[in-house]
Amino acid sequence: MTVPYRLFGSEMSPYSVKVRAWFRYKALPHLWLQRAWHSDEFKARARLPLIPLVITPDDRALQDSTPLIETLEAEHPEPSIHPEDPALRFLSALIEEYGDEWGNKLLFHNRWHAEVDRRGAALGLARAFDPDGAPEAVGAAAEKIYERMVGRLHFTGSSPQTAPLIARYFDDLLAILEPHLAARKYLFGGRPAFADFGLAPQVYTMSQDPTSASALRVRAPNMLAWSFRMLEPRIDGPFESWDSLSETLTPLLANAGAFFLPWSRANSDALEAGADSFSVDLPGGAYVQGPQKYHARSLVALRQKYAAAKDAPGLDAILAETGCLPWLE
Repeated sequence: MTVPYRLFGSEMSPYSVKVRAWFRYKALPHLWLQRAWHSDEFKARARLPLIPLVITPDDRALQDSTPLIETLEAEHPEPSIHPEDPALRFLSALIEEYGDEWGNKLLFHNRWHAEVDRRGAALGLARAFDPDGAPEAVGAAAEKIYERMVGRLHFTGSSPQTAPLIARYFDDLLAILEPHLAARKYLFGGRPAFADFGLAPQVYTMSQDPTSASALRVRAPNMLAWSFRMLEPRIDGPFESWDSLSETLTPLLANAGAFFLPWSRANSDALEAGADSFSVDLPGGAYVQGPQKYHARSLVALRQKYAAAKDAPGLDAILAETGCLPWLE
């Protein structure tokens, strides 16, 4: 009997939901495990105290959702999450990275900025950490989570000064994705691409918090439906061509070129300079935050993917048109 994969995760973690969606799409047997009920195993196997953690049937421990999926995708290539067109394959990888990094910035701000969202998220996380805990213990844990996470807002650049900017970034994303997803079930057509696995879980997790959930329900029902569809992704048609996608996908790539990639490069430059904080001029105003090492590493990986794909017909023209190219070269 085949030993199933063991996936430690949480419904409130977009990266856990991302990896679970990939397992479901591949129809690979797996166990969805709550860390609270398997804490000894998690502590023994996790290199970092972060979810998701996957234990493979041959007893490898894998973390970090993007390289984790890339490793397992090479071992289980069908059904593929990559369009055959190499230009579209890179664009999908770019949007996956955009979802993981920029989408998560929107999620973190929406979850921990307003009091109603803070309280709900803190209590939800406390219950996830101690599902059988007494109400008093869960309440006390929620207070500690509240204080810790609100205290971390500045690490992502969320502050009273940047809050209006982040609200605009979120509004822009809704306005961009809603018409694109009105015409198709997934970002690149009738089947999920790597891009969907990166961005949809951030949206799904935002649907758990009152402020962002209400915006999604009222202003972006197609986007919300897509995020739930990605909980059980399936093939409903082929990947589309760029000619078919371009009208409504170009604005999303242009958003990455105007906001995400300049911010990511500024973060990397700040780390190289040893700066404690950095400011980057984005449309709407300067964005200020402390540099983060992981984002710099993921930009290096994205640029390596571009270097491998840059000769793909039509790719540079798309990246130049959308303002992405200068940040990838």
